[in-house]
Amino acid sequence: MANQFPTLSLEKGCGRGRRLAVVAARFNLEYTGRLLESCLSRLESLGLERSRVRVEWVPGAFELPLAAKALASTGRFEAVVCLGAVLRGETSHYDLVCAEAARGVSRAALDTGVPVIFGVITCENRRQALARCGGGPKDAGLHAASAALWMASLMGRLGRRGKGA
Repeated sequence: MANQFPTLSLEKGCGRGRRLAVVAARFNLEYTGRLLESCLSRLESLGLERSRVRVEWVPGAFELPLAAKALASTGRFEAVVCLGAVLRGETSHYDLVCAEAARGVSRAALDTGVPVIFGVITCENRRQALARCGGGPKDAGLHAASAALWMASLMGRLGRRGKGA
């Protein structure tokens, strides 16, 4: 029996004419900078002009949801991508930041009706983080960009754009 589940394959040019926002956390810039590069490169490879992507920075992953919700609420963007990196330390701070960032990103999407993509890597160590932002098959920036275009397309086909749609 053939695989009946769709794969995440996007047509070249599927980003043409779209408007997206990206919110990136400044904390752990070594990793988030790489995530942003791969995200923007993927969007561009799918036809989205760089001038149609607004990039905003926040202090850390905890602040991503508020900025994402504010951008999504403007009605100017078809999707918002959140990029960040949280590495486990010696305290429970890691668990709190990861959980609240994920919950907030989800809430921003549900509250606004705009896809808000969770492109935050949550890693045990530097080696894992580099594997998730190094441009390879596990690169979360690349996957977040693809998910944003996929969801923007889906929401458009469903006739759902923004709050109250």
